[in-house]
Amino acid sequence: MTDPAGPVPLDDQLCYAVYSAAMAIQRLYKPLLDRLGLTYPQYLVLNVLWAKDGQTVGGIAEQLALESSTLTPLLKRLEAAGLVRRSRNPRNERQVLVSLTAKGRDLRQDAGCLADALLAGSGQTAAELGSLNQSTRQLRDSLYGHIGAWSRGGVDEV
Repeated sequence: MTDPAGPVPLDDQLCYAVYSAAMAIQRLYKPLLDRLGLTYPQYLVLNVLWAKDGQTVGGIAEQLALESSTLTPLLKRLEAAGLVRRSRNPRNERQVLVSLTAKGRDLRQDAGCLADALLAGSGQTAAELGSLNQSTRQLRDSLYGHIGAWSRGGVDEV
């Protein structure tokens, strides 16, 4: 039997607050990413590679909670833009390795403007945003632990 009062109002739902905050952040980032010639998903892939270059497509997909088949067209566009290079793993021909080009590495410095924009746009301190980030990651990890899906620890070693 359903509750006659209906669902909880959107503003009282954590899922909506997280979703709409993510949308607001992406909208804040969009003009900056446009100047960098990137989409938000491309920016996320580059972040993964800036942290550790030379990863497999599967390793990148796992860190971003994506399917490899979803990631492949995105990687092709990054390669066409001269930001990454894809090659077969010489130790395992079934794996595709993704590495930053010099242009892709250099873009990291320019992408720092996104963090500055978030700090300015949020009206919060870096410490406050850091605390919110930590709490949100803990929530995400707890939920994924509960449903038994995604694990960020499985970066493929090359």
